[in-house]
Amino acid sequence: MATTSRPAAPTTPEQKLGTDAHSNAAELAGPVLGTQALRASAFMNALINILTKVGLLSEDLEYHLVRASMVILFVFFGYQKWWDYEAQVLIPYISHGPLIFWLYPVFGIRGASYFLGMSEWLFCVLLFAGFWNKKLGVLGALGSCFAFIGTVTIIPFMPDGWAASAGGFPAMTGNVPFLMKDVVLLAASFYLLKQDVVRVLLSASPMIATPQGGRDGMASPHTNLHSIK
Repeated sequence: MATTSRPAAPTTPEQKLGTDAHSNAAELAGPVLGTQALRASAFMNALINILTKVGLLSEDLEYHLVRASMVILFVFFGYQKWWDYEAQVLIPYISHGPLIFWLYPVFGIRGASYFLGMSEWLFCVLLFAGFWNKKLGVLGALGSCFAFIGTVTIIPFMPDGWAASAGGFPAMTGNVPFLMKDVVLLAASFYLLKQDVVRVLLSASPMIATPQGGRDGMASPHTNLHSIK
């Protein structure tokens, strides 16, 4: 019949002290961990309350912030394109862009920069108008999506974009890190496009544009739209 071994009872004073120390540490660890958990929970609750009071949960706050950010961005991006320094900086990007390389044969170096500047300011105006007119907002967001699709697609074709000394992909170098920001800007543009399309549909369909407790009595943009034909 198999027997299980049990640890020997402490016999020396040193062993007894060690056993007592372990026991006391285990007894103290429970209350300490519990106190830390309570403090962490209280801190998070206080933080959530502060964020709530400062208006973080305001309806459509993120929607308006994203729109305002894109408007500001296009103001500055468009302004750059009217100067020769930016026209020269754009050469490696436009030259290797599978969707925008045709700008140089058609407009030339400065003309391509002017074309991009006018386009970006047009998208800027449409996005800004989207604060009040969602149909114009749709056009601005759609143009923004096309603009950043045009720049994101440059990434695979940009020469010397991956550091060979670090094993190549995904170690970015050269012009590729600058282009990577456009992945986020493309996502922001798509977000605005979806939000504006939903709002246009809500305003055009009396069946679903019913009061849902939102601002101005309009339905939430997350209302089910499957009923729209």
